[in-house]
Amino acid sequence: MRGSAVKGAQKRLKSFRQASILAVAITGFIMLLFAPSEAGLAQDDPVAVDSVALAEEDLAATAATDTTEVLSSKDATYEAIGALQGLWESFLYNLPKMLIALGTLVLAWVLIRLINYILKRVLGRWQSSSAIISLVSIAGWLLAAGVAISVVAGDIRALVGSLGLIGLALSWSLQTPIESFTGWLMNSFKGYYRVGDRIRVGEVFGDVYRIDFLNTTVWEIGAPYQSGFVQAEQPTGRLVTFPNNEILTGSVINLTGDFPYVWDELSVGVANESDMKLAMKVLEIIAEKLLGSYMVEPTRAYASLLKSAGLDDNVPDQPQVFISMDDSWTNITIRYLVGARERRKWKSELTLRITEELNKPEYRNKIIPVYPRQQVQFIDPNGVPVEARFMDKGSSEKAQASL
Repeated sequence: MRGSAVKGAQKRLKSFRQASILAVAITGFIMLLFAPSEAGLAQDDPVAVDSVALAEEDLAATAATDTTEVLSSKDATYEAIGALQGLWESFLYNLPKMLIALGTLVLAWVLIRLINYILKRVLGRWQSSSAIISLVSIAGWLLAAGVAISVVAGDIRALVGSLGLIGLALSWSLQTPIESFTGWLMNSFKGYYRVGDRIRVGEVFGDVYRIDFLNTTVWEIGAPYQSGFVQAEQPTGRLVTFPNNEILTGSVINLTGDFPYVWDELSVGVANESDMKLAMKVLEIIAEKLLGSYMVEPTRAYASLLKSAGLDDNVPDQPQVFISMDDSWTNITIRYLVGARERRKWKSELTLRITEELNKPEYRNKIIPVYPRQQVQFIDPNGVPVEARFMDKGSSEKAQASL
């Protein structure tokens, strides 16, 4: 509890820092737009020079007066009115520049739409076309915004320096969005997942529905390893959104990317007294009848992918049967290849066919199903196990009961 409280406090402190830096950056940006003379970006303009001279004279006059004297309410009112009047004059002075900047942005909007249309026609169905178009749009808007701000500020050199400081502050305060945007860029060009893929990223498992600059939205899929009301790989009906920076910090599992099939297994438990060779043969025949022809094409595609990557391309095109020991029974496992979205369907059908086959009379007492077992040993009043006493008499009879 104490550790979680400390982590929560650290997270809140980090959020407070980022918010403070962002507030400072936004304040500086607003001053840059509406009062460039206050932000140190005044031009060598007669009006600006006169304003600076008047400000210096006011400061000198104020310094000459007695600092302990309290201004009257009338003087304070005049001072407030003078400040408002100065802001209004500054706004009127910058109004033509603002109109030019607005026209620049409108022109940029038209040009960007035209460029996007041309790029869509040229790039066509290329998988990274959307990323290229988005980057061109972002670059165009940044350039247009820079030109518009430089028109308002009037001094491009001081503007670049101020924007550099503002950008540094924003980079500190917006770390998570910047990381998410970077994750979007990497996914756009590397292709970790696309819309329609079934993926698992962190604790999120589902079909990709939408990919934005900062977030990815999926239709959630249930799974046995997740807490939820659907414990199988079928849709839950819920939309889940996660930040794209998960791509940078975690693992991305794509079940339907280059190869929309996965290996699945079904284990059947039988008693140790069963005829294991017969049981393996029966289960293998059932699996081959159900999945034999289905696996041919997927295994060829899988082998081709492995071969192109320089890996072992010896992929079995029929279901395989393996055997392993458990606590008090034996597991016979069937391994097969099915579509990633059809695992539950094929496992259910295979289970049904195995159950129907093993219930036939010819397999009775040969393939014995496994049940929970408990061994009981009887002990006489002298503390001697009954079985041991019988064995001392040379009898092979056992006094053990299996329940």
